[in-house]
Amino acid sequence: MSDTFPSADPVAAIDPITVEVIGSALVSIVEEMGETLVRSSYSTNIKERRDCSTALFTRDGETLCQAEHIPMHLGSFIGIVPAILARHPIETMRPGDVFIGNDAYEGGGTHLPDFVLAEPIFVDGAIIAWAVNTAHHSDFADRGHAHIFQEGLRIPPIRLKRAGEIVADVEALILLNCQVPRERLSDLRAQMAANRLGVARLQELAARYGTARLLAAGAALMAYAERKMRAGLAAIPDGTWSFADVFDNPEIDGELTFSLTLTKRGETVHLAFDAPPQQRAGFNMTFTALLSTVYYAVKAVVDPSILPNAGLARPITVSAPPGSVLNCRAPAAVFNRIGPCQRVVDLVFGAFAQVVPERVTAAACGTVMVASFDGVDPLTGETWIYLETIGGGGGARSAKDGLDGIQVHMTNTSNLPVEALEIEYPLTVLRYELAEGSAGPGRQRGGMGLRRVYRAETDCRIEIDTSRLRSAPWGIAGGGRAAGSALDLGPGTAPLAAGRGTLASGGILTLVTPGGGGYGDPQERTPAAIERDRADGLTVAGDR
Repeated sequence: MSDTFPSADPVAAIDPITVEVIGSALVSIVEEMGETLVRSSYSTNIKERRDCSTALFTRDGETLCQAEHIPMHLGSFIGIVPAILARHPIETMRPGDVFIGNDAYEGGGTHLPDFVLAEPIFVDGAIIAWAVNTAHHSDFADRGHAHIFQEGLRIPPIRLKRAGEIVADVEALILLNCQVPRERLSDLRAQMAANRLGVARLQELAARYGTARLLAAGAALMAYAERKMRAGLAAIPDGTWSFADVFDNPEIDGELTFSLTLTKRGETVHLAFDAPPQQRAGFNMTFTALLSTVYYAVKAVVDPSILPNAGLARPITVSAPPGSVLNCRAPAAVFNRIGPCQRVVDLVFGAFAQVVPERVTAAACGTVMVASFDGVDPLTGETWIYLETIGGGGGARSAKDGLDGIQVHMTNTSNLPVEALEIEYPLTVLRYELAEGSAGPGRQRGGMGLRRVYRAETDCRIEIDTSRLRSAPWGIAGGGRAAGSALDLGPGTAPLAAGRGTLASGGILTLVTPGGGGYGDPQERTPAAIERDRADGLTVAGDR
């Protein structure tokens, strides 16, 4: 057991009711941190789309509690505290110190736009935990993705605040390397405020219950998550199952094949991935990104009620070839790592579907369609950057249809309301609707994707990252495939090169996201469900 917590005796002695009360308090703290970050931020990407996450960690960097925000951000969390401790002796830390990092190789992150801030929580002069949050700073636009040096400013874990005072030189260096520094400064202040709240709340909890009891409850909560994961795995038959799927992206020609061999033995599971060598493109994944994806996917299948802390990961082991797309090495570019993360979820679900199909959904849209626009506002002369991740269809379930037009799996952001978008940026949304014919047919149909049509009101650059342009989300138990992604540029606009291009004022861009796959034979769909589909004017993939 980590020396963060007392010996096993206090853990065994603490009563279950106290553990539950303290656990609920920890959840309340991280959720309040998240609301503070969202409500006090400046950029639309955080205040509207909620592209951020908050968490508490033990002194040694184990996940104590994570808010129900974005599963992908666990990959940016699980490496930050160990990276800080590797660079900064713990005895040199003081109350009010704030560390910042974003680098995928030296900073514990998964891509550079996610700035992670961590603040140690002191009680009686000793660090007992960390308040941590991350927020996606939509700033690094108009860049290449041949390697990470093109993708933005790399920040190892360094102090942004020292004993409560801003390190002015560090702040100035960061802001000088940002394209929209006013947004960055305001969002960084919101992140610092969120962590300060987490520090205060945990200190209040320690004062109420005592530090030893608080830490013992944390250890008990992680042990409970581990027991639930082991019990859930034990209920699944032993065996080995393999699954493969393809991945495409605008940055490459053709498709890459990813595969998984999942071996479940007793109360443990091992997931062995294989993938092509890392690419000179922006969609490579660090190992922490792979881990966070696997932890989400296994939890979703085995027992979604398992507490989101480090205990759930203890019965799970993961491997992938070093230097591959799914476990890249420096200096591979990682800006768009979310795309293959979604495909990793498909692999895990596809393998589990062979043994516990009733627990698994058909393939969801399988991508995060990211649309990024940037330019210079003709009225103010200032740079503007707009980023949107557009949802798609959820996979059908054994007893329910898939959900329409949602963010799935590793991303959990909101959309940017059209009104907020058009107020903030020189863009007009001409259509925003469910994509007809995108859902996969089945006894339970898949969810429908989305269509979003933009008109540029000034010249701008665009970058589109997506997948399932060449393939389609698959169904389960005879369910049909959904429609894939599509993008269309209006007349007079040159085709995109590696997903990047320009829109002149008045130019049109249409984006369509995939639906979700179907579950079960479409011929078994009930008459009531068919009648409901007709009343809604719904068509599924393959309908004419």
